[in-house]
Amino acid sequence: MKKAYVEELHNPLPREEDDHAASSEIDLGGNKSYMVGISDLYQTVIYDVLYDDEIRTVSLYGAAGVGKTTLAKEICEDPSIFECRAFVTIGPKYQLKEILKCILAQVDPDCDKLLVEEDEEVLSKYVYRSLNCWLLYLIVLDDVWDLQVWHELKRSFPDEEEESEGRFLLTTRSREVAESCFAGRAFEVPFLDKAESWNLLRQKMFSSPQLEEVRRKIAELEEVGRKIAENCEGLPLLIVTVAKLLSKADKTLEYWTKVAEKKDSTFSEANEQISEVLFPSYEYLPQHLKACFLYMGVVTQNYEIPLSKLIKWWSAEGFLERVQGRTSESIALEFLRELLSKNVFMVIPNESSDSDGGIKNYGLHSSFWYLSNREAGKNKFFYNLNTRVDGLAEGIKGQRRLCIHNNILFGIKDVYNSIASTSTVCSLLCIGPHHPYPVPICLEYLRLLRVLDALTIRFYEFPMEVLNLVHLKYLAITFNGHLPTFISKLWNLECLVIRRNRSTVKSHGNSSYLPMEIWDLRKLEHLQIMGSNLPKPREGSFLPNLLALLDVSAQSCTEDVLERIPNLQKLGIRIELALENVDQKPFFCFDHISHLHELNTLKCVVVNPQITLSEIVAPIFPLSIFPSSLVKLTLSGLGYPWEEMSRISSLPNLRVLKLKCYAFRGPKWEVVGRFEFEALRILLIEDTDLVQWTVADDYHFRHLSCLSIKHCYKLEEIPANFGYRFRKIELVDCNPLLVTRVEKFRENWFELYEIYYRCFPLDLHV
Repeated sequence: MKKAYVEELHNPLPREEDDHAASSEIDLGGNKSYMVGISDLYQTVIYDVLYDDEIRTVSLYGAAGVGKTTLAKEICEDPSIFECRAFVTIGPKYQLKEILKCILAQVDPDCDKLLVEEDEEVLSKYVYRSLNCWLLYLIVLDDVWDLQVWHELKRSFPDEEEESEGRFLLTTRSREVAESCFAGRAFEVPFLDKAESWNLLRQKMFSSPQLEEVRRKIAELEEVGRKIAENCEGLPLLIVTVAKLLSKADKTLEYWTKVAEKKDSTFSEANEQISEVLFPSYEYLPQHLKACFLYMGVVTQNYEIPLSKLIKWWSAEGFLERVQGRTSESIALEFLRELLSKNVFMVIPNESSDSDGGIKNYGLHSSFWYLSNREAGKNKFFYNLNTRVDGLAEGIKGQRRLCIHNNILFGIKDVYNSIASTSTVCSLLCIGPHHPYPVPICLEYLRLLRVLDALTIRFYEFPMEVLNLVHLKYLAITFNGHLPTFISKLWNLECLVIRRNRSTVKSHGNSSYLPMEIWDLRKLEHLQIMGSNLPKPREGSFLPNLLALLDVSAQSCTEDVLERIPNLQKLGIRIELALENVDQKPFFCFDHISHLHELNTLKCVVVNPQITLSEIVAPIFPLSIFPSSLVKLTLSGLGYPWEEMSRISSLPNLRVLKLKCYAFRGPKWEVVGRFEFEALRILLIEDTDLVQWTVADDYHFRHLSCLSIKHCYKLEEIPANFGYRFRKIELVDCNPLLVTRVEKFRENWFELYEIYYRCFPLDLHV
């Protein structure tokens, strides 16, 4: 037994986890100069390990199964790396003495008698002495979950002052762990793109591509093979696992087409096989994050959830513990950062968005989505209904959350009865495709509901059964009639979203479908009402908790209304102009916004701007002063002259500015004055007649990192004096002259800021 134990320590096998048989080590190709997707990263890490004297620690981080262990092992086995090296797998549950023994067995071949030593202090000293005998050495710590192990091990390694010089390579699923290592660099191991995914799948499926017969088979299956690879969403472990399953069957076009269209069990089997590798990413989440992760599985696979909806869902479900002085949004964002750091979530940037701002959507990789659904089913966290069979299954009994992915199921009597009998349901999410005709929802039987999202179901009138759901915190519904006065019975309501089945342009008069009693919902934090006026408040009306008021009509933004929602942080104004004799009154909505001292996001959209062939009808009144607290501003269809931009350019905290559909008009925009747009990070200009855009000096836009220009057919050039923080330019359907000059601008920018370009390249998307 002792001999076998010592032999195992001398020949350690890298493992992704200690407690799970599955391994995420992936063969990405035997040729180190061409490992699919990571060849460049391989060379970069090798350079840092060998030649950069200022770097002692290099960390690789990324999602489970993305290839971190594979890359680390290839680096460790590279013959150009130092002669003394050790590879040890840590895992979420580690024993320090076992790690020390494993290192010692690899750096000192004559240490057999020490490998049964139980004293950590003794082992630590022997590791120190053994490493100090080497001039250069490399220690690879694979699958690190907590920096504590790094701090415990450091005393076993010679100091920098010693003659012996060490390099350390860590792999981890946590970005936080990777970036916390002292005197080191952290690299994210990315998902593969579509071309790289196909290359890996092809490499695994066809061992002799040089043969004529194999080449013909590759050509026959390439189109459908690329679709199979694309369905793996860039995760190497899933690609390799799918390839193993494919290799067990004949390579026919008919079979591969079934797999590509997910009409057989290949992807389900593959996801089940790799779920043991992914599972620790969920298992070792803090308890408060587990519910947030599982909740992402309520939507259909590959569904992208807008950040705003995610925050509202989590809040209504009670996942966000209330903290004095903090909003639910700030707590949710903190949770999101943790989940992203642990690489179980994916962020999908929206137009003109980056890490500094902009709308983002979130989702799960399909393999993590499979894991989420599997674990949710085990714990009765939620239940998905896609077919009639799901509605009649035993699994629906006792569920607390039902997710309807096919709204027509409500119209099937036995499914309706099955749902109605599930009296334990607290959340009903109807998130299937929009259904054009009304279907009955058994709301009268679901008295415990706290969350009801029925935006994709059509109601002609407000369903009165909702008024009996007194526990409701979240209500999202689509209907055409008026909101009943008894809405005040829903006194727990925190979020109310109302959409209309059709939008009609109002030429005059009151367009409100809200009752006066809306002011009685004092717990309300989020109110979204498509184009409606807020009713004039009564004496004493006050909504102290309202943080977001969206899609409200311009007529509602009176001093009397806004002073009763003093803590408002987000405001969305929807302006519908009269078809004849354009009314200027809607533009008075800006007059009182400056009094909202907590406002950080403002969106104002004219849904039917009066555009003619030669001009856009502009407001005759100057743009009002905006509150200095604004961080994000979106304007569309207003038609102000560019001279009015001075009202915006001096805002000290403005980071995101989006100008759409002739928000400003005229051929020339001159940015003058001092320190204009000093804090701006993101700028979008879309649909405008702008021809010339000039910036007086380098002090303007000095923090701008992302510029997006869309459908600007007359604009000829962008200013040449944007600073070194510039990261991305996006041009969509623009003047060819502008495209040419921007490409030249990028070349000049590279020459001017070459030292920054190496770490932060300037991306150009045309």
